[in-house]
Amino acid sequence: MTDRTSYIIEGDTGDWEVVIGMEVHAQVATNSKLFSGAPTKFGADPNCNVSLVDAAMPGMLPVINRGCVEQAVRTGLGLNAKINLWSRFDRKNYFYPDLPQGYQISQFQYPIVGEGEIEVEAEDGYSFVVGIERLHLEQDAGKSIHDLDPNATYVDLNRSGVALMEIVSKPDIRSPGEAAAYLKKLRAIVVALGSSDGDMEKGNLRADVNVSVCKVGNYAKFKETGDFGFLGTRREIKNMNSFRFIQQAIEFEARDQVEKIERGDKVDQETILFDTTTGETRSMRSKEDAHDYRYFPDPDLLPLEIDQAWVDEIRASLPELPDQKKQRFMDDYGLKAYDAAVLAADYDKADYFEAVAKGRDGKMAVNWVANELFGRLNKEDLTIGESPVSAEHLGELLDLIKSGEISGKIAKTVFEKVWDGEGAPAAIVEKEGLKQVSDTGAIEKIVDDIIAANPAQVEQVQAQKAEGHAKPKALGWFVGQVMKASQGKANPQAVNEILKAKLDL
Repeated sequence: MTDRTSYIIEGDTGDWEVVIGMEVHAQVATNSKLFSGAPTKFGADPNCNVSLVDAAMPGMLPVINRGCVEQAVRTGLGLNAKINLWSRFDRKNYFYPDLPQGYQISQFQYPIVGEGEIEVEAEDGYSFVVGIERLHLEQDAGKSIHDLDPNATYVDLNRSGVALMEIVSKPDIRSPGEAAAYLKKLRAIVVALGSSDGDMEKGNLRADVNVSVCKVGNYAKFKETGDFGFLGTRREIKNMNSFRFIQQAIEFEARDQVEKIERGDKVDQETILFDTTTGETRSMRSKEDAHDYRYFPDPDLLPLEIDQAWVDEIRASLPELPDQKKQRFMDDYGLKAYDAAVLAADYDKADYFEAVAKGRDGKMAVNWVANELFGRLNKEDLTIGESPVSAEHLGELLDLIKSGEISGKIAKTVFEKVWDGEGAPAAIVEKEGLKQVSDTGAIEKIVDDIIAANPAQVEQVQAQKAEGHAKPKALGWFVGQVMKASQGKANPQAVNEILKAKLDL
């Protein structure tokens, strides 16, 4: 495990460091909305999943969805956070065409989940801890549609009232890469819990990213004192739903803030948007503070009281979480901590790996899954669910290597053919005549022919042996020639043993 690296921006007046906090909105996995019985199914025609409550018709009263509360508690437990047995819903007042009530029912002073923390594995191989400030429940707004008419804006209320969990981190994230890693870990947790499907393409998991910069050393002073005066003015990048774009947005925004400060301009507290086309952030509106929303307790909803026995019952039903899966992968399959963490962070990848590794060598399995398969998927921009190579076929390929029927080199050729849809590994090996040659007689003949044809290389091996080299480098040349002559089919172990005997090594 390597140490945590520093993300430093070099400026004209010295070095700067970046401070990041995130507010992640995860759609709660329930069939109905937070305060009504309207469905939450994605893809319905506009304004079809709307009840009178969602449309804010006069006299309609909200009724809390018990399933949403349970999912919030489940998520809080997965974040190692405090579950508040007493919480309250508030009205957050602001006006927008897709917010029919003129306010959002949310939680302000008394959220359902309090402080917690999660450990995150960075791509550079180190781990860091991110504190969770709170998790609260709130209802989503509708959607404004601007591209159907150049002179009008249409409103779709299908999302109005859908339950969201807003998970607020502490400013413990220190680089663009850490921000992406944190969101990946958070997504892995909610997906494993079943509290959200984490589908970022549908907007079911999206993040508001708060970015500020400060002179190197000031963050440490902030951590010591809790004084936010040591940090710079934060700007909030709104509605991010891509790991790659989150990193790009932070990189640009942090650099932009440094340049503003160094030329004497003021960094205003704003809500900003990231333009994926230009790679730049732009102002959306001035950032509101809590008092701007005029929060007050929602008079239509009683405080939410939860029994500890129910919390304990939910805790007992929790599935295996990413950290637990990581440890099991290390214990059961002998994986390194980083490999285990990468697999455990993605539900689908973890399932695929286990299907391949079950009953086989775990280290061989992770090498093929993480390097060969994932590398090819990344190159082709495919998800694990879109892989042309099934877990069953990859497992079969490993069995062929283990049994000695094919070499590792030939296995890569077979892998490519499976990827291209030419069939199962065993069938391809049989059809193409790719079985490894383990017949020592046949290998000996190839070795004898190559030794006889290359006396100069034989002398080189003997000279290196005389110099005291236990494994002369020239031996590798002979191995390569034998493999080439056998079209890669000769058993490498047998080739080495026969060459050593023939060359008196």
